[in-house]
Amino acid sequence: MSDFNDFNNPQVRNLPRHLRQFIVEQHYEKYTPIDQAVWRYVMRKNYSYLKDVAYYPYIKGLQRAGLSIEHIPDLQTMNDNLAKLGWGAVTVDGFIPPAAFMEYQAYRVLVIAADIRQLNHIEYTPAPDIIHESAGHAPIIADAAYNSYLSYFGSIGAKAMFSAKDFELYEAIRHLSILKEAVHVSEEEIAAAEKHLNDVAENMGEPSEMALLGRLHWWTVEYGLIGTLEDPKIYGAGLLSSIGESASCMSDEVKKIWYTIDTVNYQYDITKTQPQLFVTESFQNLIDVLEQYADTMAFRRGGAESVQKAIDCKNPATAVYSSGLQVTGIFTEMKTNAEGELTFVKTSGPSALAFENKQLPGHDKVYHKDGFSSPVGRLKGSITPLENYDTAALVAANIIVGQTCALEFESGIRVEGEIEKILKPGNKVLLISFKNCRVTDASGIVLFQPDWGMYDMAVGEKIVSVFNGAADKDAYEEITYVSQKQTHKIQYDEAMQKLHQLYQSVRAIRESDKNHQQLPEIFKTLTLEYPNDWLCGLEILEILDHKKLFPELEAEIREWLVEKAEHEPEHRKLIVDGLHVIANPVTQLIIQE
Repeated sequence: MSDFNDFNNPQVRNLPRHLRQFIVEQHYEKYTPIDQAVWRYVMRKNYSYLKDVAYYPYIKGLQRAGLSIEHIPDLQTMNDNLAKLGWGAVTVDGFIPPAAFMEYQAYRVLVIAADIRQLNHIEYTPAPDIIHESAGHAPIIADAAYNSYLSYFGSIGAKAMFSAKDFELYEAIRHLSILKEAVHVSEEEIAAAEKHLNDVAENMGEPSEMALLGRLHWWTVEYGLIGTLEDPKIYGAGLLSSIGESASCMSDEVKKIWYTIDTVNYQYDITKTQPQLFVTESFQNLIDVLEQYADTMAFRRGGAESVQKAIDCKNPATAVYSSGLQVTGIFTEMKTNAEGELTFVKTSGPSALAFENKQLPGHDKVYHKDGFSSPVGRLKGSITPLENYDTAALVAANIIVGQTCALEFESGIRVEGEIEKILKPGNKVLLISFKNCRVTDASGIVLFQPDWGMYDMAVGEKIVSVFNGAADKDAYEEITYVSQKQTHKIQYDEAMQKLHQLYQSVRAIRESDKNHQQLPEIFKTLTLEYPNDWLCGLEILEILDHKKLFPELEAEIREWLVEKAEHEPEHRKLIVDGLHVIANPVTQLIIQE
């Protein structure tokens, strides 16, 4: 895990403990010369194309985010630059759970996968990598309207309820993305992972809030277009970082549709190019659509429907009473009346109580280790909700510390015991604690009995909000779900290490503008020992073309590349695009380190 003192970035320093668990060291020294060449190729190709089709702030944003075309970005440099925009960045290991990803956005911190795509996935990778995350997301952060949308989306997404199926889907996606970026993985293993992902995806049932919100995120933050249907510009990070799809997406074969709340009905497949894309006229429209969707979510609606989402989640969630009391735990049961209104909620296992997102003293998950349950609603015959009782009303109802009291709710639930404590931090009654207490429902079924200990009764007429996770995450010591599947760390054999040395030699010659006489021997070794490589040949040709050196060798390499393009379909477009960039050099790429 990174040392947070290494970063003079307030956004990163302020991250809560439960988010820090995902952070890994960047280990910049582990990027190979081929990795650096892949970054350089993609960035030069991106600039050559995106300068005409990307949303305007993208190019300036590269510089403002601290990105260079020549080198994979260093996290510290990015953080120094992003701090000026009110943002930060951290490196993680591949995909992280959607809820955590959203929360990072809410804290205005970009999550950047530390790994970089392999050369054979240079156009597109299903796994998150540093090209996608930094070259895709970071530049648009420079646009104030967009970064406001991004952080606001994160704050909404962090509250979204998910289902147990969502976790299964996340694991299937992560597993497949890891395999596709690993070496020496059989086609059978990948096919099995793809089949598993398809099986999970086809049996998700009703999509959760997080699943639907994920669609809006995908069609905006990852694959969004802005402008008009006839002349849209790219702002989505998935397109900005894909040298293949950033070009193909502009063709007429990819349908362009106005971005509205209806977009939530469109599913997506991360392993394939997108059949349609959505265009927004402005970033304000993105916020408007997000607001429309947020109005349907449990954290704004509350009630039985929302508690049911918490039960389906099977993970810690928080229900908020109308008094302001927050109950965190794994919800397992609820009761409703004939009108469908909540009358009772219950959690199982470690639970905690909070108010205004701060855990109440003495009500942590150790004290409530076996769960928490309480009525919801008004007292029978009372016009005023119990939470609004003033001192006189409490005394009139015999709700007095040290006195035995029997409370009967409109639902028929009856609470009887000696009042030990009344918690009323302001003008709302939050909690009444009983000893020697018995709780029964309208049918006489016992919900709590005296020998179980102290009974803490939540006070509130309604459940007004339900959201994912704990109210006070750090106090709850919530360890957000972390996958056990780690990305594969490649071990390079002697032959590959030698190829790295060839790439490094070419880079050193280009950067120092010396030792050009070594290029013929490097190219000879490349063709004899690494006939499948094409990128190193392009880098050598670039030097010869720009420096007007060794014309016979230049012609030989050019002919060799053209021949490879003709006979190797998988490399054809990559080589042709590389030749185009050489012929049209990005001489003033002007992204300062």
